[in-house]
Amino acid sequence: MLMPLLRRFLRPYRTWLAYVVGLQLLGTIASLYLPSLNADIIDNGIAKGDTGYIVRIGAWMLAVSLVQIACSITAVYFGARTAMSYGRDLRGAIFARVGEFSARELARFGAPSLITRNTNDVQQVQMLVVMTCTMMIAAPIMCVGGIVMAVRENAGLSWLVAVSVPILVGSLTLIIRKMVPQFRLMQQRIDSVNRVLREQLAGVRVVRAFVREPVETRRFARANEDLTLTAVRAGRLMVRMFPTVMLVLNLSIVAVLWFGAYRIDANQMQVGSLTAFMTYLMQILMSVMMATFMMMMVPRAAVCAERIGEVLDTEPSIAPPADPVANLQGRGEVEFRDVTFAYPGAAAPVLRNVSFRAGAGRTTAIIGATGAGKSTLLALLARQFDVTEGSVRVDGVDVRDLDPEVLWGVLGLVPQKAYLFAGTVASNLRYGDPQADDERLWQALETAQARD
Repeated sequence: MLMPLLRRFLRPYRTWLAYVVGLQLLGTIASLYLPSLNADIIDNGIAKGDTGYIVRIGAWMLAVSLVQIACSITAVYFGARTAMSYGRDLRGAIFARVGEFSARELARFGAPSLITRNTNDVQQVQMLVVMTCTMMIAAPIMCVGGIVMAVRENAGLSWLVAVSVPILVGSLTLIIRKMVPQFRLMQQRIDSVNRVLREQLAGVRVVRAFVREPVETRRFARANEDLTLTAVRAGRLMVRMFPTVMLVLNLSIVAVLWFGAYRIDANQMQVGSLTAFMTYLMQILMSVMMATFMMMMVPRAAVCAERIGEVLDTEPSIAPPADPVANLQGRGEVEFRDVTFAYPGAAAPVLRNVSFRAGAGRTTAIIGATGAGKSTLLALLARQFDVTEGSVRVDGVDVRDLDPEVLWGVLGLVPQKAYLFAGTVASNLRYGDPQADDERLWQALETAQARD
């Protein structure tokens, strides 16, 4: 799921990505050229005491270094812009998809999980894009270029590259394979913490009314401890990576100095070439380390991308009709015809063969015990769910055949629990009609007996 998600949302930024690749290529080539120039100074300048040669090549090295710095800074700039734009578009796509969900899909995912997917999960994938633009693109170029330049300096020591790189890759791969399940579990633990915290904040009055603070504290502590343990297990694996890299790197340097000294003693190699070869070997291993570091991020990003993809690929169960009715001719008559409805996974329907008519201009009260299905009737009328059997009609038209905007435009719904959005009272009152003037706002407040 990770690659399709990247291709889909990075497509608009192909030009910026091309800039990143070109700049990283040029900067890496400049970085690979520097050790060769340094070797030239040692062998042809310092060894021969030629100060003018040292100054000329040193100035050229300075120019190459400035080019490398400029390319790196510009590449990071375009890479960061690409990643931030990618994250913005991905968050927007998730928000738009969730806005299309019916109550069925919202109940399936749960609000805490949707929040985590649109924040933490997107951040993990976005971080992967940032690191790819700044590190991963340069890593293979440096690795291949380093091998070519190392062999060019001295082919007799090239076998050290063939030995050290597979050892480093194999060691880090073993660590990464153990990290993948921990990252997958960590995202689930984050969901759990968010769910428990959200329930406690939303139900704080109930918690206090029944003096359940100690119970809820222990409940949150368990969720928090589960997340901590999972993070610690993943962290223990992560901390093994850098020591492993440094161990292989230091052993490789020792081997280069050891075998290189024999070749210098046998006049098969110069000191400058040994210095350059050692630098190229370090660049090769560091590029492998960067690639491996990226591979460490890929599993977690892949898990997050999978969770994001589940949201984006979920089609709303309440789909607009192919040929919607755009106009209602009546005055607002509501009719339920043999309506049967069962919630997903329920053993029995909550409504069975319900039929009634609510005439226009009349007040119709529906009375019943808690759980009898009164709120469900309103949810079916607003088409938050579709009926299992039968039909719900407004002015003789099945709500499933109506344009959703038309249906919601003729409904006025007062929920059981009021909800205020961030902002002022006026901005909340204008939520239903952004063009309402102050006179209409005061009229609404008087109707709701909330003027004072």
